[in-house]
Amino acid sequence: MRRPIGVLALALTALGGPAAAAPLADGGVNLPVIPSALAAGASCTAGSSAVAKAVPWEQRSLGLARVWRTAGGSAGGAGVTVAVVDTGVAAQAPALAGRVTSVGAADGDCVGHGTFVAGLIAAAPSGQVHFAGVASGARVLAVRGTDARGTATAASLAAGIRSAAQAGAEVIVVSPALAQGSADLTGAVAYAAKRDALVIAAAAPDPTGQAGASPPPPRDYWPASDSGVLSVLDVDAKGSRPANAPSPLRADLAAPGDGVVGVGPSGKGHYIGSGASLAAAYVAGTAALVRSAHPDLTATQTAARLTGTAYPSDVPRLDPYAAVTAVRTGAAPRGGGPQEPPVRLASDTSARTASHRALATAALGVAVGVGVAWAAAIVRLRSRSRRRAGGGGELGQPGV
Repeated sequence: MRRPIGVLALALTALGGPAAAAPLADGGVNLPVIPSALAAGASCTAGSSAVAKAVPWEQRSLGLARVWRTAGGSAGGAGVTVAVVDTGVAAQAPALAGRVTSVGAADGDCVGHGTFVAGLIAAAPSGQVHFAGVASGARVLAVRGTDARGTATAASLAAGIRSAAQAGAEVIVVSPALAQGSADLTGAVAYAAKRDALVIAAAAPDPTGQAGASPPPPRDYWPASDSGVLSVLDVDAKGSRPANAPSPLRADLAAPGDGVVGVGPSGKGHYIGSGASLAAAYVAGTAALVRSAHPDLTATQTAARLTGTAYPSDVPRLDPYAAVTAVRTGAAPRGGGPQEPPVRLASDTSARTASHRALATAALGVAVGVGVAWAAAIVRLRSRSRRRAGGGGELGQPGV
């Protein structure tokens, strides 16, 4: 499922974490930030009155308008159930109305993060607002993978993944990224795979937004590091990541996740958020489009299609249009084939940059050498041809 990118890695830029509110590019609209968890005693996330009317940068970056013209328009993803293992999904959210079912009490969302993720996947377009989910025809299965305030454990995520698979979800997106996995969590991922559910997870935790906070050293996070999980890293509009964001050692795909627009648990307004969990939502929405357009594909084949059609980069960049429309020239057998090795991210930025430049220089040197050799060969052939034409050929026979 994962493919190597050698020693190249995603470049980090010196961007700060999310602020209390962030301006959009449509005329200065300020949106409240969606939290990933709530502090003890904090009130539930309130509805937003701010509406983003411009097309969000992430939708333009992913070319979603073009995708929707070929993937069923507003019904893209129809027939596919995407489980959101998060803080719950507010069933009353207007953009998701009528398409949310839940496991237990997961139809309530005090934090709002799960609803935001579900909106990136399947929010319906509304009036003059240009924001919409990737697969607005998909069904959403709300699964509580955290406590009511957004704290997750390996046990809570394992239970959520199992519940989602048992309920028949074809795509399962897991927002929390834990510093420690467990045998139970690994077993839950394997159980989902046996039921042909594609598990997609954030490759790293969402940033905390604390000013001046230093990020931890790159490391593995779970369940993204479990075998069979499609792990996703977040990037901004320039393809970079905030310098203070937690980083993984490996990732399968990159997708928009820094400063993206979405819906909240109540009201018709919008929020803004950042993190790998939001990038994972975009991949999950694309997976729903693929599984709807190509229902014969297994979960493993769907993952291979997503990675195989991605833009080549240090970490391959999600390309929804190619994933949905690319002609299949040969798919892996049902039941899955051998796993590809993961993308490895070096921890030292200067070493990565030097390696990248070295590879580029080496490639240029090879190209120049080949060009010189061909030029010399052409000169020799033309010289022979002229001598033969004048009767002085060296070989005494027609040239080649």
